[in-house]
Parts: sequence; structure tokens; C-alpha cells
Amino acid sequence: MPWNLVFWLCLGGVAVLVVVQPSWNYPGSAWVRRLSDGPVRWYLFGFPATVVRMFYTWRRLCVETGLAVMKRSKSVVLGGDLLVSGAELRPTVPRLGIPRPTPTGLKVRVQMEPGQTPAQYLAAADAMAHAWQAHAVRVVSPRRGWVLATMTARDPLTGDGGSQVPGPPRLLTAVVGRTEDGGPWVMDFRMVPHWLVVGATRSGKSTLIASLVFALAPQAVALVGVDCKGGMELSLFEPRLSALARDRREAAALLRALVDEIEVRMDTCRAVGARSIWELGDGVRPVPLVVLVDEVAELYLSDGSREDKQLSSACSTAMLRLGQLGAALGLHLVVAGQRVGSELGPGVTALRAQLGGRICHRVNDEQTALMVLGDLSPDAVAVAQSIGEDEQGVAVTTVGGVWMRARSTHTTAEQARHTAGTFAKRTPGLPRLVQAIHHVREAA
Repeated sequence: MPWNLVFWLCLGGVAVLVVVQPSWNYPGSAWVRRLSDGPVRWYLFGFPATVVRMFYTWRRLCVETGLAVMKRSKSVVLGGDLLVSGAELRPTVPRLGIPRPTPTGLKVRVQMEPGQTPAQYLAAADAMAHAWQAHAVRVVSPRRGWVLATMTARDPLTGDGGSQVPGPPRLLTAVVGRTEDGGPWVMDFRMVPHWLVVGATRSGKSTLIASLVFALAPQAVALVGVDCKGGMELSLFEPRLSALARDRREAAALLRALVDEIEVRMDTCRAVGARSIWELGDGVRPVPLVVLVDEVAELYLSDGSREDKQLSSACSTAMLRLGQLGAALGLHLVVAGQRVGSELGPGVTALRAQLGGRICHRVNDEQTALMVLGDLSPDAVAVAQSIGEDEQGVAVTTVGGVWMRARSTHTTAEQARHTAGTFAKRTPGLPRLVQAIHHVREAA
């Protein structure tokens, strides 16, 4: 018997087990049941069926969406009732390339007709998703004359964003969930030093911060918290935090101490001719700092009193300096809030410009989505506003103008508390920051 026939018979047998009877208790049934929910079913059945559907509907789809091009007729009107007839008019559709499967869908290149632009294909992306019975289709133009359509067969963000196990990843890199293409959602502070996170109540903002702490806790990183709501959110991680400010007075003192810290680091780098702490030796390099700010509006809002205005101004100035100077000196900001708008003052707008990483969960108003995503990727604003109340943890994240949907790993309060306690012994001591908060508490 030819070996290729044996291979296809075995493959067909596995396919029958996966699709027809995944509940049988045969040897290896648990492994087969895992395959039935994985990419095997897609590669064996979903992908071929989708390819057939794509080629079957392509011509009609192009005609209905305006992607077909009508060639000039050979008929010529000579005058009056005299007509020299030519070939019948037929629409010419763009050439569809060979689809290439991916674990969550497929990719296919399309050669545009002369006179077409990628914008026409972007407008037809939703129609493609409906015609191909897919979850979504995204269109980009990798080079002139071509567009690349990436189809996602089903929503990879269903569920809780996967699971995490604390481990030793690259320093200052945190896997906090998964993206819409099925890959890991990574927050890399070495690549993007500062992040802005917004989301309405119960949108998944706190879960994202918990996932971030969960991933950073095992690393040689100092975590500092600013939670002006009495520490209700960040106190869960207090055993792993080097310092925690619980109100605006403590926050102002802590932020001033952080500014002093980066000035000390600046002097250290200047003394040896280094442009960042990463050019210093292992024995000299100070520990990296990640500052978690929960509900940033509490730092900027003022009741009109003189003291409140002074505290608000001090916090605004310190935050801006940390954003401007912190990246090269190993200090990184994660600024979170329910709403970020111009009504909080010009300091927020200036700070936003320093926060290159943007994450927008479900929000209650368009202005917040515009504030977070509008200056980097206007197309992402509408996608962020379409996130439903039942999609907790789903967000639109953008780095360098490229956006995608993602979902953070569901991390419970108990898991966060346990992780903070487990890695409490790795908490770096920062006495200058602790003393700044202690002085405020003594004065109160």
C-alpha cells in the first residue's frame, strides 16, 4: 500500500474521531478532545471549506462592494441609430491569491486593479467577513498594488485570555493576555516605556493591572503604587510594592521623591558618560521602577482650595517630569483611570503625549476613546466604542500606530494576593520613597 495513502487514511481516522465522536472513551480520547477545540479541526475542515466559500463568492462580492472594474466597451456609436456592437460588458474582479492558513484563520493577498486604492478594500472588509462567514477580516497594504486580507475564523478573545504561570521572562516584559490573532499580549517596557490604560467600571482595567503585577512580581523590578482611593485596589499587592501612596498628599510626596530618584540616577549616568542606566554595569545599575497609578483623575481634580490646587499642580508637574525623563533612567509609568479628558487640565494632555502605549477598555463616552486612541490611530476609536458590557477584559491596544483587540488574563484578587505574598522577598528596598510617605503620615 502506498505510504501516502496510509497517511491520508490515518489522517481521516483522526478527523472522524475529532469531529464525529469526541466523547468516546477510547485510548487517547482526552488528547483528541483537546485537538477538537484547537487548530486541528480548522486545518482539516474549516480552512478547506472557507477557501471554497471565498472563491465561490469572490466575483459577486467584488461586484456588490464596488471592487470590480468595468472594462471599456469596444462598442462605438457612430451617430443616430447606427451602432457598431462589440463585446458584452463584463466586470473584471481583482485577482485573489492563494490563501495561507494560520492557527486562527487565513491570509490571502489580492492584486488591486489600476486606479484602486487600499481604502476601497478597507471599506469592504466587513462584507468579506459576512460573505466568508468569518469573525473578522482586517486589510493592510504591505506594498504598492497589493493588499493583504487577514481573516479570523472565530473570536480568539472568548474566555478569560488564557492562563499565566509566574516565570523568568525577559526583564520588564509582561504577558498579560492574548491578542485577537491568538498570540500573546505583551507589554514590553523596554520597547514602550510608559502606558495609558482607561476603562469604565467593570470593564477589566483592574484585572489588567493584576495581570501585569502577576507577570512582573517574579522579576528584579521595583513596583511602586499610587492609589488615591485609600489604596483599595493596589493594597492587594502591597507585600510586593516598594512603596504605596494612599491619598493625594502621600502621592505628591512620593512623586517628588521619585523625581529626586531619577535626578540621582541622572547624575550617576552623567559621571560615567552613559546615556541610560542600561549602559551601566550590573553592579552599578539601579533597579528598574514601574510606577502604577490607579485613577489618575484623583491627582488632577481640585475642589478650588489653595492647598488642593497646590497638591494638584505638584502632582501634575511631577508626573510630567517622570514621563519625560524616566524612560532612559529605568522608571516606567502605568497610568490608569476611568476617564481621561481635557477637563482635568492641560497637564493631562501633556502627560498623554509621553505615554506611547495605549490601552482602551469599554468606555462610556467617545471623548475618552478619542483622548486615548485618536492621536495614534483614529480607526481604533470606533472599535473601542463597540466593546460590549459582556466583554470584560477586552480592550483595544495600540503601539506605534498599529492597533488590535486583546483580552487580559483573568486574575482573581486571591491570585493577586497570593502572588504578591509569594514574591514579597524580592521586593527591593527604596528607603527614600518610604520615608517620604512616612513623613506625610506623621504630619497628619
